[in-house]
Amino acid sequence: MAIFLTKDSRVLVQGMTGAEGTRHTARMLAAGTDVVAGVTPGKGGRSADFGERTVPVFGSVAEAVEETGADVSVVFVPPRFTGGAVEEAVAAGVPLCVVITEGVPVHDTVRFRALAQGRTRIIGPNCPGLISPGQSSAGIIPADITFAGRIGLVSKSGTLTYQLMYELRDLGFSTCVGIGGDPVVGTTHIDCLRAFQDDPGTDAIVLIGEIGGDAEERAAAHIAGHVTKPVVAYVAGFTAPEGRTMGHAGAIVSGSSGTAQAKKEALEAAGVRVGRTPSETARLMRSVLAGAR
Repeated sequence: MAIFLTKDSRVLVQGMTGAEGTRHTARMLAAGTDVVAGVTPGKGGRSADFGERTVPVFGSVAEAVEETGADVSVVFVPPRFTGGAVEEAVAAGVPLCVVITEGVPVHDTVRFRALAQGRTRIIGPNCPGLISPGQSSAGIIPADITFAGRIGLVSKSGTLTYQLMYELRDLGFSTCVGIGGDPVVGTTHIDCLRAFQDDPGTDAIVLIGEIGGDAEERAAAHIAGHVTKPVVAYVAGFTAPEGRTMGHAGAIVSGSSGTAQAKKEALEAAGVRVGRTPSETARLMRSVLAGAR
């Protein structure tokens, strides 16, 4: 099985006729994703040709959902229009909205996350999306670096998502979810931990965090009380220079709070094995799974 995204998911792409939307729609189709529609205001009634697949373009999400039954939206819309695009997907009743766009104003994210509460699962913004290998991909995660398996992965970092997928490609993944590195995101580490815990197709979980905020500490508390499957973690930022501004908007450290060391200690206290590098993290996962057999 998988979480959030399966072979039955019907995907629409907001901003599909733009350069990024076109490029990544082609890659999602190549990964086996059932892309059923594109949405670009003012271009309804057209279609986009992707070789063996022609995808209809609609002027609104509501129209696309009504005509195609789409239940996942992937957003490739410039930052200043992203808030409106997500709100349109929520209003159209789309259950899952994956926001790839980087640079979305935080107040826009706060607004559409509140609007989506109890109606639409938001993943992102500023994320690579998610992939259930061999079933479907919604976003920009490369589909050719791993295979289907029984490890679940949740990560703040896009690049580290790809690296752990590659390091553990022979074991494979149920679903890999990039939740994004902004200070405010929709789906959290804890949301994914709950879903992987309940997924019979997931045997173990890789959690990737980074410096800043307290998401990993809160995830550790959740693991201690609610997760029975083995969890292995990696926290990026052990060598981050003090006082240096980092790339991710959420990577803000205040005193000792939010440091990689503090997160490592919180996770280890919850029984999670934490690697110092991505390669060591992969070795720990192999060790955990070998012990479970």
